[in-house]
Amino acid sequence: MISLLDLLRRIDAGELSPQDAIRASHEAIGRIDDEIRAFVHVDVTARAAPEGPLRGVAVGVKDIIDTADMPTEMGSEIYAGWRPKADAPVVTALKRAGATPIGKTATTAFAHLDPTPTRNPRNTGHTPGGSSSGSAAAVAAGMVPLALGTQTGGSIIRPASFCGTAAIKPSYRLLPSVGVKCFSWALDTVGLFAATVPDLAFGLAAIAGRPELKLDDETDAPRIGLVTQDFAGEPEPDSAAALGHTVREAERAGAKVQSMGLPAVVAEAWRVHPTLQDFEAKQALAWEYAAHREQIPLKLRQHLDEAQPIDAAAYDAARSTAHRARGALDEVFADLDVLLTFSAPGPAPETLAATGNARFNRLWTLLGVPCVNVPGYIGATGLPVGVQIVAPFGRDREALAAARFVELALGAG
Repeated sequence: MISLLDLLRRIDAGELSPQDAIRASHEAIGRIDDEIRAFVHVDVTARAAPEGPLRGVAVGVKDIIDTADMPTEMGSEIYAGWRPKADAPVVTALKRAGATPIGKTATTAFAHLDPTPTRNPRNTGHTPGGSSSGSAAAVAAGMVPLALGTQTGGSIIRPASFCGTAAIKPSYRLLPSVGVKCFSWALDTVGLFAATVPDLAFGLAAIAGRPELKLDDETDAPRIGLVTQDFAGEPEPDSAAALGHTVREAERAGAKVQSMGLPAVVAEAWRVHPTLQDFEAKQALAWEYAAHREQIPLKLRQHLDEAQPIDAAAYDAARSTAHRARGALDEVFADLDVLLTFSAPGPAPETLAATGNARFNRLWTLLGVPCVNVPGYIGATGLPVGVQIVAPFGRDREALAAARFVELALGAG
């Protein structure tokens, strides 16, 4: 993988020009992407900006995010060749920070479950996850140092775990979702993939215009609550081993870790996530469903069929539960800095016909809190398995700092 910070250090030292860095990403895409298929469009004319904190940084942009100078096809034949008039605000923010959007990365259709052709760089017979399949794979394969993804259930954290990258789903709306194809307006969250947690922090700080998000060299030992999300089912052995190993290494490095449960209303929020998501999805995709139902891929089409009977009363009840759960979660953090939990049920499944399960992610998306996938553990299958750090809403720097502590404790990054 390409470390964003190492790249910028080389540029600052005069060892590499910004344009040479962009050229290197173009060359890597040319060498690798025929096999990995992370990109659905590459801007071969893309050039480095002359200034900005991210000058020389090539960025993959998930193909549900509008770009004026590249197509935005949303993984669907319905939008084949579609070119928006304007960049999404998050793409404008990238460019203002000096980054170069180099291409559009593969997404499952409308960021749902029907898989892309993208392969996992760690083992090409395994899924890279979804829906941000191409963004995770592009970073993991060393084609770009930074990529944009989105998460409605587990579409950032899960593919990061499967592909072995760092990733952050920030607090809800820290990055703008305007100009991103909507699936669920109460859940859709824009986030980032990078090689290491400090790379994430620097990238997020630059894009969001929040310099306070950048990490210092020193990392304090956090107070960690260990949460296994029993209501979400049992993990596979490799995920259980990854979490246990992380606890031991974090404690050895000085962290205080305590096992804990979650309030009943939080578990209930996990159960109502699909009600809230799907009631909004059937409205967000109402035109596509009415005008082009047969062109919608099978899994999403069936999902939208099943969503049609969800009524406003059930939706309102789900929103109320989510609101109460957010309050209850605030109390959980009274004596803790962060929570530690699974990033995914296990390593990437050995299939290209599915993208894995979001059951360990969807609660935190519903509650709007920042989550970071921390790589560094390799399971018995030889594939990466991440762990997930969760912090209170708006405490994104604390999430990143704790994730960096864990990353160092694991000997990664």
